[in-house]
Amino acid sequence: MNLPIALTLSRIFLVPVVVVVLLSSRFPIFPDLYAQYQEFIAVTLFLAAAITDSLDGYFARKRGQVTTLGILLDPIADKLLISAALISLVKTVPWVPAWLVVLIIGREFVVSGLRNIASAEGFTIDASELGKIKMILQVIAITLIIIGSKHKNFELLGRVALYLVGFFAVLSAVQYFRRFWGKVDSSIKERQRRRRSLLLRRKMRRDVEVK
Repeated sequence: MNLPIALTLSRIFLVPVVVVVLLSSRFPIFPDLYAQYQEFIAVTLFLAAAITDSLDGYFARKRGQVTTLGILLDPIADKLLISAALISLVKTVPWVPAWLVVLIIGREFVVSGLRNIASAEGFTIDASELGKIKMILQVIAITLIIIGSKHKNFELLGRVALYLVGFFAVLSAVQYFRRFWGKVDSSIKERQRRRRSLLLRRKMRRDVEVK
């Protein structure tokens, strides 16, 4: 356990709290005050969780505390936070299109699957600039949607930001797949080359033994 992992775990623990705040229009304690400031509380909690995404990576690199557990937990925490927030907003905000949220979350499943295959093949694919832009846009879009659910002046900005997230999600997924396919193709060809070389050496050895 170190500071970067603690920050990542705090992001995971904040996910159900964010969901409860997004889905609950009433609260047993100070219900009127809660209803008045619900979107402010939701935005504060969501941004607090999102900020830990940058902080855990920063401290891990600065302190030399990059661990296997941290590498595994970080993307899981990101996907949990974004997916939970988007799904909650589909239920509470009528103008958030469910098909677009499914597209964005589906992209995460596809990329995770490709990463698992890449890991099994013995290589990794770093996050692209498009993927980083998508992550930043997701935070901006969700923040604007939460605010826009109560303040109509922000509704258009929220809509535009969400569609931009969908665009960059598809674009980054295509880019990731192309990089993945190139490395997998090279890995398979190299494995086949080694196999042919091994078979050739075995054949030469048998020929020598026969002579």
